[in-house]
Amino acid sequence: MFNMNCAGRGEAMDDLGAQEQAVLDLIAANPFAGQQDIATALGIARSTVAAHIVQLVNKGYILGRGYVLPASKRMICIGGAVLDRKYHARKDLIFGTSNPVAGYRSFGGVARNVAENLVRLGVDISFVSIVGDDETGRSLVRHLRDLGADVSQVITSTERPTAEYAAILDLNNDLVLGIADMEIFDLFSPSCLDRFWPHLASANWVFIDCNLPAATIAALMSRKQGARFKLAVDTVSSPKSARLPKDLSGIDLLFTNHDEANTMLGITDADKVLKPKEAAAALRAAGASEVIVTMGAHGFAVATEGGVATMRSVPARAVDITGAGDAMIAGTLYKVLSGDPVLDAARTGALLATLTTESESSVHPDLSPRFLTAGMYRIPA
Repeated sequence: MFNMNCAGRGEAMDDLGAQEQAVLDLIAANPFAGQQDIATALGIARSTVAAHIVQLVNKGYILGRGYVLPASKRMICIGGAVLDRKYHARKDLIFGTSNPVAGYRSFGGVARNVAENLVRLGVDISFVSIVGDDETGRSLVRHLRDLGADVSQVITSTERPTAEYAAILDLNNDLVLGIADMEIFDLFSPSCLDRFWPHLASANWVFIDCNLPAATIAALMSRKQGARFKLAVDTVSSPKSARLPKDLSGIDLLFTNHDEANTMLGITDADKVLKPKEAAAALRAAGASEVIVTMGAHGFAVATEGGVATMRSVPARAVDITGAGDAMIAGTLYKVLSGDPVLDAARTGALLATLTTESESSVHPDLSPRFLTAGMYRIPA
């Protein structure tokens, strides 16, 4: 992790000029080659080589000093990292006095949950977020690191504590009250992107959630135009979906639920609410390349260049639905990263969502590629 002070790889190479490609080829052949060696081999000035190397870093083809080449099939998750607290009432709740509960703590946050799912599936994952300089933040980061995720770019802040969410549930496990302290994410300013941009630009896919400030999301989408990664976004909630710009161009894959989709489209009249299939098509018309609109147990709609399809969810023996949406995202991205089209990938996402609801944890503790494969027979034809 680095302390807070923010001030101050797809497959195609169409964005490379002939000289940039030649410089990259020489670096790939000999990562220890000096700039003068490269200049001599190509018959160009050393200053020209230096300029090309800067562009190769910015475009994500190399990782900077040492000319380290990026790993193939790498994903970065950026966004929420939260300590979740759940309190299950043991008796009917009485307001204005103390109530007996059973408490449970776990790590959460959309981007964090997606990252944990993916690292358990064997994906080369980097996780970027901001945590407080406290034991909660250190434990959260250590947990992901021990699972195998790269957490070197996580920011530590002394200005705010690590984000927390607390839920009070009644005897039927229905939410009675939820409270959240998420102010630390306001510190994740656009200038923070400069700290890890080469690391970011070298990924195949970047996933962000809308826990990030609107200005940071806008800056990332703008800078993405000169990079090679594809961008996936989750809206998180109806209020936070408003942090996305009206023009969704630059988003390669958008995840949202039915309510959030209608909020983004400015539809507040209950009589005019779009159906999931219609909302997915409308969001694609707003600029997103592909869109998945979820409806919980009622399935999901997928809009792609080939049209819009409505798919069924995978039947579940649900224990706790917490984390199901994040698992849907992770399962879909897992297959997309492997080359599957989004429509097929979303079926795997739906399966992972169901498997997650059948566990008491937000991320299934037994998750692995083999575990996921073993459940494939449950996907509806």
